Amino acid sequence: MTLSTPPLPGTPNRRRPPSGLTLLAWTVGAAAAFYLLFVLITLVLRQAPDPIGANADLFASAARTTLFLTLASGAAGLVVGVLVGLARTSSFVPLRWFGGIYVWLIRGTPLLLQILFTYNALPLIFQALHIPVQLDDFWSAVLALSLNVGAYNAEVIRAGIQAVPRGQSEAARSLGLSGAQTMRSVVLPQALRIVVPPLVNNLVALLKDSSLASVIGILELVNQGGRIASSSFQFVPVYVTLAAVYLALTTVLTLFTDVLEKRVQVAGR
Repeated sequence: MTLSTPPLPGTPNRRRPPSGLTLLAWTVGAAAAFYLLFVLITLVLRQAPDPIGANADLFASAARTTLFLTLASGAAGLVVGVLVGLARTSSFVPLRWFGGIYVWLIRGTPLLLQILFTYNALPLIFQALHIPVQLDDFWSAVLALSLNVGAYNAEVIRAGIQAVPRGQSEAARSLGLSGAQTMRSVVLPQALRIVVPPLVNNLVALLKDSSLASVIGILELVNQGGRIASSSFQFVPVYVTLAAVYLALTTVLTLFTDVLEKRVQVAGR
């Protein structure tokens, strides 16, 4: 006879969070949807009059760069956000101060300045410190965007952790769980339901903020569109096309993040 572990006092029965297979299916579905979206964007734009039709492949390529930039920065920013969010709630004062200073510094300075600093100034610092690290324009933008969105994610995760009733942690510790076990098994699963919606909003905002990477020469949507508009002097159709492509990207991204958000919410009931 197998005995199940009773839930902690005051904790409602919860369904299991999304399994790895569910998340894999979600990832594959999202990848397939974006692939079809890029095919559709290319086919539709090719039917448009010049300068849009003649540059349809360039628009599609720039859209892929924008998406890759967003996904790479979003994944890294989520890791940064979790680590800094945990640091912000740590009982170790120097660690909590470090997290606070990081969030204060990133949120108090413009993202454009952070991208320029990462691309132009950070290599000089690495060179002075004899650190053998070289960043091209793409990874400089990824680093800057990751650190930026990571600060906002950290505040979301900190708020989610602090929203879990303190009695949950005290009950877990009274049952013999360590601090790390309590955070991993009790606090974070409950905080997940709280933090997913604002984290999704941060990812969608990151997709649009990635346009600032054009300042260091990355051929994402805004930079590519600007070059086409400057060479053709057809500013209205180019900018309307850029807006339409951004709307398509954000719509598909929001669709799949809404599915994930609903799945997490249902699992937490």
